[in-house]
Amino acid sequence: MIVVFGSINVDLVFRVTNLPRPGETVLAPSYAVVAGGKGANQAVAAARAGSETHMVGRVGRDGFAEAALAGLRAASVGLAGVVAGEGATGCAAICVDEAGHNQIVVASGANRAVAANLLDDALLGPDTTLMLQHEVDAAETWAAARRARDRGARVVLNAAPAAPLPAEAALDLLIVNEVEAGMIAAHDGLNARGPVAASRAIAAARGVATVVTLGGDGARAFAADAAWRVGALAIDPLDTTAAGDAFVGVLAATLDGGGDLATALHRASVAGGLACTVAGAQPSLPDAAAIDAALPRLAPPERV
Repeated sequence: MIVVFGSINVDLVFRVTNLPRPGETVLAPSYAVVAGGKGANQAVAAARAGSETHMVGRVGRDGFAEAALAGLRAASVGLAGVVAGEGATGCAAICVDEAGHNQIVVASGANRAVAANLLDDALLGPDTTLMLQHEVDAAETWAAARRARDRGARVVLNAAPAAPLPAEAALDLLIVNEVEAGMIAAHDGLNARGPVAASRAIAAARGVATVVTLGGDGARAFAADAAWRVGALAIDPLDTTAAGDAFVGVLAATLDGGGDLATALHRASVAGGLACTVAGAQPSLPDAAAIDAALPRLAPPERV
């Protein structure tokens, strides 16, 4: 079972010819309102990949709340841990250019009030994978992690947006991108150049399995007994907004379902690629059948 403790947003998506520069106004012909938030995106990704999934978070009592929850409902994600309260529902403004690159500004809103006491002990145990990100309060995130570890659950952190980790972080798996790997390594005082070396150093220093996503260069994974490299799916990108969330959700779902790290890395890389071929965050997240169909298009991970 997957439990996601994290953010729930509504995304306002603007498709533009070019991303705006400082001081520049760029016109878009229209915009789309879609469900988003890293926590909710990863919950939908895990559920579509086949895992029983529950969401823990907050929305406001406003017109955006139902839009923010629509994708979770459609994916049959459990919402008993989602509370509606004071403050606006989290909202992200996303500009996407013709090459699929994006700029994102997030107003946290109700996500700032997400607290570890929303997490029901009945959801935590040896058969649970708790998924975390950096879009809700850090102290509450780490309180949730400690409770989960105390009850034998697997704890997975996607360290996005980039932020340092406490020395005592209770994790089983850390997932970072190139920027996040460099920031954490620098904060930890590790002498490593480049995201691959940084991720390897983090894994060794913290004793936690670490996966780094490398965009078009695929991903690497470093565990205590092995290291793996996987490529990226060959695609024509339309929108990269939720590629990372697809990767994280499918990686966690595969591990939660009993797969090993190499298998999870393969499926996650395929899912991340597929997510770039559809516009919008949650609408782009592939289901298990789509991932299965695309697996032969990407070589399995190789041990390095």
